[in-house]
Formats: sequence, C-alpha cells, structure tokens
Amino acid sequence: MQPDEYPKLYRYRRLVQAKLFIDQHFTEKINLNAIADEAYFSKYHFIRLFKTSYGYTPHQYLIRLRIEKARLLLSRPTLRIEDVSYAVGFESLYSFSLLFKKQIGQTPTQFRQHSLDRTRRLRLEPRAFIPSCLSSSGYVHDED
Repeated sequence: MQPDEYPKLYRYRRLVQAKLFIDQHFTEKINLNAIADEAYFSKYHFIRLFKTSYGYTPHQYLIRLRIEKARLLLSRPTLRIEDVSYAVGFESLYSFSLLFKKQIGQTPTQFRQHSLDRTRRLRLEPRAFIPSCLSSSGYVHDED
C-alpha cells in the first residue's frame, strides 16, 4: 500500500463505521454529534465527507433509511401507522407523514392501501404481474 493511500483508507473506514452506526441505531434518537463522534470527525467535516461518499448528508440518509423501513412495516395491516412511525424512530406522526409523502409521493395511509390492493390483486390475478416479455415468450404456459 502506498503511503498516500493509507489516509484515504482510514477515512473511508471511519465513514463506513459511521454509516453502520446509523444503520444499527436508526430507531433511536441519534443526532449529528453522536454520529460524527462515532467517526472521529468534526461534524461539519463529517457532513462534507459523508455527502461526498454517499450522495446524501447523514441526516438525509437517516430519514431515507427510516422511510424505507417504514415502507416494509406498512405492508403489515395489523400495525397502526402511528406505531410504525415510532418503530422507525420518528418522534411525531405529523413529521413522519410529511416526510413519507415527500419521499414516496403518497401519505402512509395511501401507501398502505395501495400495498393492500396490490397484494389482493396478486392473489386474485397472479398472471397480471408476470412481465409481458416473459408471458409472450413461451416461459409461461397456459394449462388447458
């Protein structure tokens, strides 16, 4: 390894360590100082490095991660939307709903309804979900 490669590798490992910290603690109340401390960077330097490496600020990444986890939980009709919001780390149902709609384009309620409708349609018409490139090419055969 070249001497100038070591600082880059060290910096990369610290950024990955911070990202893993976010991934493991996204349901908790974590702030930028805690994440930057995990990587041993000042918070402003950390924000710049994180955004350069991942394309998002740490806060944007945390919100995206929480929203993605919420999408999975919303497919379970037994969980209340408020419970999903708190389960993924949001402290307010209002902020969760606002950010969810901003990222997904639907409110959590609309997303859940769409997901349930899709699941219902999948059960009733499974062939409608087969891509046309497969169904017209002989991969899917009608059984007469």
